[in-house]
Amino acid sequence: MNLYINQIEEKIKNKIKLEELKIIDNTDAHKKHKSFQKGKFHLILEIKSKYLNNLKRLDAEKILMQILRDEFKQNLHAVEIRLK
Repeated sequence: MNLYINQIEEKIKNKIKLEELKIIDNTDAHKKHKSFQKGKFHLILEIKSKYLNNLKRLDAEKILMQILRDEFKQNLHAVEIRLK
């Protein structure tokens, strides 16, 4: 697995109580888009977390986006969040 994705995984695990986290690199599916930027990742986060599931969806997503805020300035273009 990509070192950068491992770093994202650790960052999330250190901030949120969760049971399961799967990160999927979906960057290749976006290569033909006009706004595609080489070196910027498109990730899918599949998260199983009782903590996040007890929150309103918007609040759970805000928490995740806050954790990843600095990543959007550097290597991250888009994140799809799937709460289980």
